[in-house]
Amino acid sequence: MYKSIVIGTGPAGLTAAIYLARANLNPLVIEGVQPGGQLTTTTEVENFPGFPQGIQGPELMDNMRKQAERFGAEFRSGWVEQVDFSVRPFKVKVEGGDELESETVILSTGASARYLSIPGEQENVGRGVSTCATCDGFFFRGKKIIVVGGGDSAMEEASFLTRFASTVTLVHRRDELRASKIMQDRARSNEKVQWALNRTPLAVVTDENSTVKGLKVRNNATNQEELVEADGVFVAIGHTPNTKFLGDAIHTDDHGYIIVKPGTTETNIPGVFACGDVQDTRYRQAITAAGSGCMAAMDCEKYLEGSMVHDWSETLNP
Repeated sequence: MYKSIVIGTGPAGLTAAIYLARANLNPLVIEGVQPGGQLTTTTEVENFPGFPQGIQGPELMDNMRKQAERFGAEFRSGWVEQVDFSVRPFKVKVEGGDELESETVILSTGASARYLSIPGEQENVGRGVSTCATCDGFFFRGKKIIVVGGGDSAMEEASFLTRFASTVTLVHRRDELRASKIMQDRARSNEKVQWALNRTPLAVVTDENSTVKGLKVRNNATNQEELVEADGVFVAIGHTPNTKFLGDAIHTDDHGYIIVKPGTTETNIPGVFACGDVQDTRYRQAITAAGSGCMAAMDCEKYLEGSMVHDWSETLNP
């Protein structure tokens, strides 16, 4: 029987583990096949406070893990197959392992960026291919950038990247965009934004030095292959929250993100908390994830002390 189980080891989960461990709650932290979350695929992190010269993503996450271990957090590898929040203590089933029991659970499984699944993409993530303009736009000052996508997030990323790039070319497989009119108008009014619509991405193109040189696309009108030249390719086709394993155990929105009471990390199940990108559809930054991990640990501690009043508003129910 554990006081608390933390599922996920990104900035949110590890921060929660640090706070819980320092409160002598000896949390169990379950990490999947990619410990450290999305930051382990990032090279240099320059916007996390306290590192004026920047820090490598894997190093930052390793430091957080060591800090949690220093205070007594226990780590266990494996996928969580299913959970049971209908009875107390809560039950967490880890693949190939026993069924674990805990008085509280913190969900910090994050959200996975959707990729194009084309040649040259995965091997160049962090080396010219990115899914986060806020994280990596600074590295492309004065350079040509491609943004792939047709929704609001793609328009927003393109507009943001014009602060750094010489040009931003929006590539979308259809003639029509899914983005709202106001977001389309904002992108179209920006003189740095160029358009390559009705083109299907085929491959990320690199030179002999493995430097990204552009995106090979198929012009759907002519059925001819073309090269859209660029120094960086930003994929902006959305994120998928890692909540499939939860089934219907907890309230989520239409896209699968966990619903929390505003201003807290409380879910609709007393004693179950959510932090990081798994409940954040807006910011998706390492620092905001870490902050929400702190909140989840403090909410969890108050719950265990019996000082938390769970007031779940019916208006939040999906």
